[in-house]
Amino acid sequence: MSGVRSQASGSSSRMRIRNFPAAMDEKYVTQVWEMLKKAIQEIQRKNNSGLSFEELYRNAYTMVLHKYGERLYTGLKQVVEDHLRNYVRVKIVESLDSGNFLEVMNEAWSDHTTAMVMIRDILMYMDRVYVEQNKVEQVFHLGLAIFRDHVLYQDFIHLHLRTTILSLIQQERRGAVVNWTGIKSACQMLVALGIHSHDVYVDEFETPFLVSTAEYYRCLSMCFLVSNSASLYVKKVEQCIREESERAKRYLDPQTESKVLDVLENVLIKDHMHTVVNMEHSGVHVMLSNDKFDQLASLYGLLQRVENGLNVMADAMSRYLHQTGVATVREDCERTPVVFVEDLLELKERFDEFLLMSFQRDKMFKNRIQTEFEKFINLNKNSPEYLSLYMDEKLRKGLKSENDENAEKLLDKAMVLFRFLQEKDVFEKYYKQHMARRLLLDKSISDDMERMMISKLKTECGCHFTLKLENMFRDKELWATQATSFKEYRENHQRGGNMIDISVRVLTAGIWPTQSVPVCILPSACEQAFNMFSNFYVSKHNGRKLTLNTMLGTADVKAVFYGGGTAAAAAAARKPGTSDAPPRECRKEENKILMVNTHQMVILMCFNSHPRLTFQALLDHTNIAERELKRNLQSLAMGKPTQRVLCRKGKGKDIGLFSSIVLVVFFSSSITLFSDTFIRHQVIFPMEKMRKNFVIVRSLWVVHSDGDLGWGS
Repeated sequence: MSGVRSQASGSSSRMRIRNFPAAMDEKYVTQVWEMLKKAIQEIQRKNNSGLSFEELYRNAYTMVLHKYGERLYTGLKQVVEDHLRNYVRVKIVESLDSGNFLEVMNEAWSDHTTAMVMIRDILMYMDRVYVEQNKVEQVFHLGLAIFRDHVLYQDFIHLHLRTTILSLIQQERRGAVVNWTGIKSACQMLVALGIHSHDVYVDEFETPFLVSTAEYYRCLSMCFLVSNSASLYVKKVEQCIREESERAKRYLDPQTESKVLDVLENVLIKDHMHTVVNMEHSGVHVMLSNDKFDQLASLYGLLQRVENGLNVMADAMSRYLHQTGVATVREDCERTPVVFVEDLLELKERFDEFLLMSFQRDKMFKNRIQTEFEKFINLNKNSPEYLSLYMDEKLRKGLKSENDENAEKLLDKAMVLFRFLQEKDVFEKYYKQHMARRLLLDKSISDDMERMMISKLKTECGCHFTLKLENMFRDKELWATQATSFKEYRENHQRGGNMIDISVRVLTAGIWPTQSVPVCILPSACEQAFNMFSNFYVSKHNGRKLTLNTMLGTADVKAVFYGGGTAAAAAAARKPGTSDAPPRECRKEENKILMVNTHQMVILMCFNSHPRLTFQALLDHTNIAERELKRNLQSLAMGKPTQRVLCRKGKGKDIGLFSSIVLVVFFSSSITLFSDTFIRHQVIFPMEKMRKNFVIVRSLWVVHSDGDLGWGS
């Protein structure tokens, strides 16, 4: 068909129609193929310097264009097979026992892939047309498949290659220097021979490699366990993991690293985690006991790598914490409540430090710690009371040396223990009692600290929990205003004579943790003072009723004693018919002020007119409950010999109805302390002379107002 050429006027574009190429005869096709075959063979022999790749490409193009692509593809396959079978494979087989097998194998592979790249470039048109149309392997992939089938899988070459690589890796693990670049090349070859997958690499190397790795480290782990402590075992395992990771990165396929590390984690960690964690002389218990933060952190990091590993470690930590906690909360008569709580806080602080430095703030470990603290703290039924006593100690004097920030931190630590208490209502009961004592006796270090503590409890438990505490504090805030108003009232209404200087704490009924008690028989001076305050209060709060609580309150009582000590008085008490008056030579007066509670004040005032009284007589004179009277007499008459204001006839701790109580007129103590449930008092020394043995100087009273919600309401 003749060609036609046309050109549109005024246009620079041209369109040409060429003749179809003339058909190639068989002889010419054979001639072209032979030329290509020879060129391919020269390339395989690395004699390609004199070849014209442009001419070779043109000839291959012509064959494909004239529908001889199949002949070209089949011929190529045969030439490559012949070369690999007759030259390459023979050379590799000869090297199997020579010691340089891996080098020969890698060299053959490198030569083959280099040749196939050149051949692919020559036959590029065949790849684009014939291969695509007929859905056969591309030229380069065809070369890989032929190498795999005619070299690797022949004459046990693949088995020898596997054995060689595994042997070199084992040698390197033992410290030998090996040709790791050869291993890398061989692994890359196996990956490439899979063509579209990793099957060849996985089957011929990776799977056997992982099996041998497991066997190697299984034996090694047993040796490690026999000769090392838990911490040293962890270090050796970390080293093995690090080395295998570096090894995999250096010359294995990237996907193998995670698999080999899985093997190590299972064999070195998971299979032995219970043994390592619970080692008798070096496991988790020992690490915790000796504050081995770094060792625990390393073990945590190791166990974190395997399933359930951290659970095993957390179980061991929980057991240790439970044992330690149970020992901490065990009743100990030599340990005060404050020390009890401080021991718990120290234990909590230790485990908070473990959580931060060793356990990476792990939520599971945090929850385990909280669970164990809650368990063993509540094993001791006194924990709520002890925690309240600890807070009482801090709010009375323990925080005086601390700045506000540090004081708040101490209270926050105590609140952590509070959260663990199951019987928070029991804590509330004791806290109200202790807070009441602080407020009534002005023992609190500051109102701000009290408010802060109430606020923390309110945040934790809600406003209902702290309602009474807040009302108690509201009462306390009104006392100063009330005292000023009463002072003015007394100045306006007092009619001659000296009245006892009294301070009164008015408590809202039902708010404060106090129990109503029968009012004892007050000295007349006290009765007058109380009546005046009652009149004052009722004038401000019409319809209100005040009830004096003599279980609370204090008094300063002036006392006259005579030198000579309690021994002289005791001797006089034992001798029948002996005068109660001390000998003249002993009548050197000493004036003191005794700080006592209300009931002790009432008892002492009885001895102004009766230097000797029986217990029954004191019951009649005071109307104090029998049990309460005994308790106060024991403080006054049965304390240390140098601290006794009264003296009792008879032996033993019990005071009978007819036990005789004698006033101590001889006194030699420089400091006297009286103790009861609520208060400790110290004696001071004025030099004023007195006629009576006891005179009330001042008194603090506690009264209940039914329904009063605060001063001025």
